[in-house]
Amino acid sequence: MVRSIALLTAACLLAGGCASFPDEPAPTSWSAQPQLTPQAGPKPELPGEFRPTPGEQGRGQTPQSVPPPQGCKDFNPAVIATCLNTVTGVAPIGADAQGGVAAYATERGGRLLKVTKDVDPVVVAQIETDTSTDGGLSGLTLSATFAEDQLAYVYVTTATDNRVLRIAPGDTPKPILTGIPKGPTGNRGVLASDRKGALLVATGDAGNPALAADPNSLAGKVLRIDGSGKPAQGNPTAGSAVLSSGLTLPGGLCVSADAQKIWVTDWTANADVVYRVVPGKLGEVAWNWPDKPGVMGCASYTDALTVSTAKTPGLQTLTMNATGAFTGKPEIMMAEDGFGRIGPVEMLNDSASLVGTVNKAAGQPVSSDDRVVIVVRPNNGGGTKD
Repeated sequence: MVRSIALLTAACLLAGGCASFPDEPAPTSWSAQPQLTPQAGPKPELPGEFRPTPGEQGRGQTPQSVPPPQGCKDFNPAVIATCLNTVTGVAPIGADAQGGVAAYATERGGRLLKVTKDVDPVVVAQIETDTSTDGGLSGLTLSATFAEDQLAYVYVTTATDNRVLRIAPGDTPKPILTGIPKGPTGNRGVLASDRKGALLVATGDAGNPALAADPNSLAGKVLRIDGSGKPAQGNPTAGSAVLSSGLTLPGGLCVSADAQKIWVTDWTANADVVYRVVPGKLGEVAWNWPDKPGVMGCASYTDALTVSTAKTPGLQTLTMNATGAFTGKPEIMMAEDGFGRIGPVEMLNDSASLVGTVNKAAGQPVSSDDRVVIVVRPNNGGGTKD
């Protein structure tokens, strides 16, 4: 079992790029920087199919024989970082010294960390952020050319607005998109790469649904920008960053490996939902959860969409056909594996994802929470209902 996880860890190195967490917004400003261009990252193959034991079928990759954590020491081989605070973003950045996954992780309180297994987290940046509402540091993604420029992007709530910052190691974080409206609620935002060289930004409605419908407001939108914060070329309206409108409080944003499907999860008044984003409009609700489990991050696999939940343990997987339509109800996986409630999700390849837990915010934390974990899809496919 440990060998399977070690082999997977060495193989899951794809180019990187998603806990609920009243002032007038600052005017929008742009910071001129070189435009990103797409770069094809490595596409390693798994060395062999992961095959869980009978006791592990449908339960993710956690062996039942793993002892419980002792302080910040977690014995589960899938765990690569421990004793963090409310993880809001994860992104693989390459290999560690042992050939495993190295990653960036963000905490709601404002830290961007480099995490590797069995090594203390390294603070890359400490960002001042306002956590008095449902905002904070809530989103993370990497530049399309991270291997060359080492640039990361984060979404933060400040004293006056919500904004996107660009971070280079050793440098002060630089705002590239400011003036996203801030309100008493609806401040969380999430980021993703569109896999074509641009950045996707999902913003909350600042507690005002009218702003989500206003084409001139940055609130309640999926935005598409370049690495300097300017509207990306090819958007529905030239000169506008808006890709689609109508969000309330987004939890996750993910793009399929072939860049053909964009998904965003959202918390609405009546249900938690997931939309398939269509340029020019948000699209129809692809699935809804009336029980509001707190849908957060997502991973768009070839045959399934996996969604994390911040209010209930585990992940929910919707089987998907070639057109992107769901073919059945969500299947629950990892609900009893000891990782608890999960926030951000970043797909590593079609068989695995990197996730962060949010147990300190809303769950029942163990001594090693919160954690960054590699999650393997059972049998490289969907889970089985618990």
